[in-house]
Amino acid sequence: MAGIYLHIPFCVKKCDYCDFTSFAKSGEMEGYVDALLLEIGLTARTGEYPASFHTVFFGGGTPSLLSGEQMQRIMAALRQHFSIRENAECSMECNPGTATKESLAAYHTAGINRLSIGLQSSHDALLKGVGRIHTYEQFLKTLQWAREAGFSNINADVMHGLPEQTMEQYLETLKNVCDLNLQHISSYALTLEEHTPLYVRIKSGEARVPDEDYVADMQDAGIDYLESRGYHRYEISNFAREGCECRHNLTYWQNGEYLGLGLAAHSAVRQKVWTRYANTASLEEYLRLLRRGRLPKSEIIRLQSGEEMFESIMLGLRLTRGIDRAAFSARFGLDVVEAFPRAVESLRKRGWVVESEGFLALNRRGLDLQNEALGFFL
Repeated sequence: MAGIYLHIPFCVKKCDYCDFTSFAKSGEMEGYVDALLLEIGLTARTGEYPASFHTVFFGGGTPSLLSGEQMQRIMAALRQHFSIRENAECSMECNPGTATKESLAAYHTAGINRLSIGLQSSHDALLKGVGRIHTYEQFLKTLQWAREAGFSNINADVMHGLPEQTMEQYLETLKNVCDLNLQHISSYALTLEEHTPLYVRIKSGEARVPDEDYVADMQDAGIDYLESRGYHRYEISNFAREGCECRHNLTYWQNGEYLGLGLAAHSAVRQKVWTRYANTASLEEYLRLLRRGRLPKSEIIRLQSGEEMFESIMLGLRLTRGIDRAAFSARFGLDVVEAFPRAVESLRKRGWVVESEGFLALNRRGLDLQNEALGFFL
């Protein structure tokens, strides 16, 4: 499978924990969309992309700041310049407080068929504490409008380890989203990134997050609860009803090809060797280069076979089913166990690995200690 990722870097307000490339400059959206359309056309002329695409994903930032007309223009340009499969999964991230009933209907008409709504918590005080702009009631209203617009494949993002968050609050949030009968739930632990407002507040003692052991207990309790409600864990932080796994993210975790468009977007494509691109993270440079008819690439990395092999390990071991041994062998010419015998033996000794004829995977303990497990492959 191959996917297209489009980055929409604008927000109403940047969340206090966010270090993504995003800005509270939504007034520049129209000029950005024009530049994105130029990038689509210029990229298509290079021919340096997969023959067809199975997924499209709009991330951010806040893609739901796009107007319905802007989304329709972008989707039309993608179909004009690239081969998008008829049954492609076309996803977008959506934040409550930005989408409207009308814009959601327009997104669906444009071809978006999967929605990922950023909830994070059903407790308004916790949302306010991390700088979210919405309430739980606004999330419920957004979900209602999305279903009325025709969306039947919907994810909710949830976080644990938030400042002052209790186990009971986290599990109550999970119960609330499960009761809504969503198709997919992403449940992440808060990651503190340096230089973000939340990081500064916590380091100064102004705010307090649960300790690591408590956060680990929250994660374990959340996994058990979600699985008891029929959401199977297929990746470290992702849970789905059967058949509702995010196909776009699976492309990443299987180290497949994807084309990144937009500010700071990344690509990975096969060009004799495995090649990664990165677009500039400067909005001014991105707009300037495209207006001059130039692609906004800032970095090109061509990987050696060993580097590509390690990436496939690093990404594949995030999946609960693990690395597809037949696919790995077809790609690299040898089985993963043959390629990394000492690493696999180290995992066996610690009891972290699940082996079968078809897959090599980490068990639940191994997934909890994935970074340590990956160290053996280095």
